[in-house]
This record gives sequence, structure tokens and C-alpha cells, in this order.
Amino acid sequence: MATPCLTTDVTGWIKRLASLVDPRSSWRLVPLMTGLLFATGRRTVSSWLRAGELGEDYQEYYYFVSTLGHKVKSLAAVVLRIAIDVIAPKGRILLAIDDTPSQRYGPKVEGAGIHHNPTPGPAGAAFLYGHVWVTLAWVVRHPRWGAIGLPLLACLYVRQKDIDAQQLTLLRKVIFRTKLVMAGELLAWAAPWLKSLGRTLWVVADGAYAKTQFLRDAAAATMIVVSRLRKDAALWDVPTPVPPGQRRRGRPRTYGKKAISLAKRAGQRRGWQTETFQLYGVAVCKRYKTFLATYRPAGGLIRVVLVQEDDGAWRAYFCTKADATVGEILEAVADRSALEQVFHDIKEVHGVGEAQTRNYWSNIAVYHVNLWWHTLIELWAWHRSIRQLVDRRMSPWDDEDRRPSHADRRNALRRKSLEEEFAAGTARGTVPRKIKSLWRRVVKLVA
Repeated sequence: MATPCLTTDVTGWIKRLASLVDPRSSWRLVPLMTGLLFATGRRTVSSWLRAGELGEDYQEYYYFVSTLGHKVKSLAAVVLRIAIDVIAPKGRILLAIDDTPSQRYGPKVEGAGIHHNPTPGPAGAAFLYGHVWVTLAWVVRHPRWGAIGLPLLACLYVRQKDIDAQQLTLLRKVIFRTKLVMAGELLAWAAPWLKSLGRTLWVVADGAYAKTQFLRDAAAATMIVVSRLRKDAALWDVPTPVPPGQRRRGRPRTYGKKAISLAKRAGQRRGWQTETFQLYGVAVCKRYKTFLATYRPAGGLIRVVLVQEDDGAWRAYFCTKADATVGEILEAVADRSALEQVFHDIKEVHGVGEAQTRNYWSNIAVYHVNLWWHTLIELWAWHRSIRQLVDRRMSPWDDEDRRPSHADRRNALRRKSLEEEFAAGTARGTVPRKIKSLWRRVVKLVA
């Protein structure tokens, strides 16, 4: 059966990924990812195969998906190199790390368990059954659309009790690792690939990751960390430097003697400053305080920024680079929302969590294939104008200058792929104008 075609550039990217897979089965990656792009309804692997017309040898494709799960690190490195080629980054490199659950259904789903639900919704369910993914993304600034997250690699977090109950250590050689350890492993994976760019590496994470384990791993990877700070964090002042001629025996002090209370600092009326920053794509006026402190989990000196909201509440952030500006810190905090948008898009647009796969390695492969499709679609749309991605004339009530959503960009890639396939099929002869008009209408209905 004929498989739908992709655009030439995207096909070349996927073939670069396939070059790292066993040559006997690497050719399956292009039709498999093509089926995922055009799949509709519930995004199970079987729906991928139906959309790609790959049902005749469906068992081989299921085995192929399982083998991909063992190679996600090397494949993610190729995706990162493609992103570097397309974007040609300037300035600092900002990474973002966070974890997200993907709800699953059915018994005997390897790696699944009961986890806290961060978005209960109207039902108010405090817990859900499924997988939890610690995900690393590269946050880039588009010249017109602001911060965009490019997800690269993830680790599947499985509780110790679920590993024991499902015998994953025996069957899949899975050992228990905390989310902090997984986050450190992701940084250690990304650092060698990005250091060659000669840029400063930053990583922004949720306050739950601002712990000793993660901060030490980030320091080992020579990355600057920006994160939220607990309001009761144990901070100390900066020790007074001792002149060289007056030093005593032993190492100079790293931490001060006087404890710093963030609540007292925030409660003091003096010291507040007001400045306008470019956050979330708009100019925002913020009232803040900033000072240096020492923090044991960070291993020494940090810069603290207190931000006062309009309702009088305050939040505390820190950066392991003492000479970082307040603008750099608040911009990194604001750009972390790009990863939250990624989690929304891969679930709502690509259907993460809907695949009916039970094997541990198949689950890893399915999640990563969806991550990489998200990144490849954003890269394909990077240099294209709004008019090339979405036609607002079909919805005149909409804002013409509104940033195209990820679904808009995916649909644009669908349309472009179908148009190129139609043009290639009709290249040998002329096609009546009515047929062309009908084809354009059908494409609009499909994508």
C-alpha cells in the first residue's frame, strides 16, 4: 500500500534519525512517523499504522517501536544537532527541566503507577494512574513568537514499589532512581553536546528540583541554575573576605555566620526597586529586591531575587551565578512556561498517554517519538511566516497577528506534505482547474 509522504526537509531529518537504527529495520521509521503525523482520533499505535497504511506487517512495527526505546539517547542527540543547525543559537543556552504525568488505562502497563495529579480538573482527582516523565527541553527565543520549548529527552520515573511489583528489575533491568537523579542525568547528557557551541549553559527548573543532588549535578555539568526558592530557605550572609596578610590557618569561610530571613527581607519597606522587563513577550513592570547570600544546597554564593506581586504577595528566586542580572533571572523564570506549553501540546495535539502499549521500552519509545515530532514541527515552521502556517481568513473573528499554535504548525506541515505529494503525482500531465480546487478543499478538511 502507498504510504503518505512528508516534505523533503522533514523526510531528510527523520532519515538522519533512522541512520542510527539497525539497517534491516531503519526504513520503518519514516512511514511510522508519517502515520503518527496523520493519525486521527485516539492516538494509539494502531491508529498510526492505519494512517500510514502499514497494517499488513503490523507486528514488525510493534517490535520496531520496542527497539527504538533502547536508542532514545543517541536519537535525541541527532534531534539536538538538527535544532542547532536550524536555529543557529546566539547568546546563552537555556534548558528547562520538569516532570509531567501521562494518564494511562488498562492493566499490566509496565512502569505505570499511582501518582500525584498536578492538574485535577473539574473532577478534582488528587491522583492518577499512569507514567511520570522527567523531561528536558531546550528553550529558544523566536524573533516573532517568543519562547518556544524544544523537548529532547526524558526519563521514565517508576516508584520502587512499582518496580518490585512488576518485576522490572528482572525483566527490563530497571533500577530505582529519584527524579533529582534523573534530572542530573539529563543535564550530564546535554552538556557535552552543547559545550561545543561556546555558549553559557543555563537551566531553569521548578522549585522541587532546587535540592542538593540536582544543584551538584548542574555544577558538575558547568550549568547555571535558576529556580524558585523556598520562603523558609536556610540562607546565610556572605562572609567578609579576610586580607591576605591576616589569614589564619585553614580554609576561608564559605558561609556567613548570620542567618537571613526571607520573610523579614520581604517585609521591610526599604530596598524595593521598580523596573520594566520583557517577560512572556510583553513589557512587564516588576517590583523587586535583590541581594547576595550563601546557600548550602548550592554549595556557596547565590543571587536572590524577591518579586512582589500586585496583590502584595511575594516570591523568591535564586541563581547560582552571583553576578547575574535581575532581568536574566526573571526572563529564565518566565521562559520556563514554554515547557509547560510543551506538556500541553504533546498531550492535546499529539495524544501522549493514549497509546495502548504495555511494554516498558515501547512506552519510552512512544513518548519520545511524540517529543521529537513536536520539536521537528517547530523547527520546520521556524523560518516560515504566519501566512504560510495559518490562514486567518477562514476565521475573520480571530486576531491575524496571534502567534500560531502548535496545532496550527502541525496542520500546516500536513497540508504542505499533501500538496507536495499531489504536485508530484500530477507532474506528468495537466490537471483540470476543478480538480485542483476540489483537492485544495479536501486538504483543508483533512488538515
